[in-house]
Amino acid sequence: MVDRKAARGPLAAAVRAAVGAGVDWVQVRDRELGGAALLEHAEEIAQAAREGARARGGSARVIVNRRIDVALAIGADGVQLGFDAADAGTARQLLGSDALIGVSCHATGEVPSAGDASYALLAKPSSRPPLGLAALARIAGELPVLAQGGIDAAGAKASVAAGAAGVAVTGAILMAPDPAAASASLRRALDCAARSGAPMESL
Repeated sequence: MVDRKAARGPLAAAVRAAVGAGVDWVQVRDRELGGAALLEHAEEIAQAAREGARARGGSARVIVNRRIDVALAIGADGVQLGFDAADAGTARQLLGSDALIGVSCHATGEVPSAGDASYALLAKPSSRPPLGLAALARIAGELPVLAQGGIDAAGAKASVAAGAAGVAVTGAILMAPDPAAASASLRRALDCAARSGAPMESL
């Protein structure tokens, strides 16, 4: 998850390095920018992600936080919907059947059943204690769940073992002295988990 305030160095360079080292989803998130500035920022991050993917001979999906219009404008793969954004049904109508539609959840009871959403992002609010691995185990079901919140390589592997379909990180990569090395470590953990079960994604 891309956040300018959580980046130790130039953001586009960190995204390029992270994707080149194995990150396969990038979420553009910036609540301070709007209009043309947000569009320009999203385009820059999407371009960096594409360049990183080409460098490793792979691909990367780009998700835009909340803004369906920006996702459409830059040809993103989908959107991550927060509590103050459009609903999944509206996003699906606008973005099409192949789009990735994520919904944000702060508690296990908020995770919807499979429908217009493609996946759920489960993250605790800063005012609450961590949800824990037991919460992930309780909600493993139809809708894939990505775990978020202070996750490192060991946490990624544990989250997947508990039932997560993948993980979402910000500071673990963007605040690392070497974003590529941090991304590679997470990729190895997810690939190890995949060999034990299902393929994993990192966002």
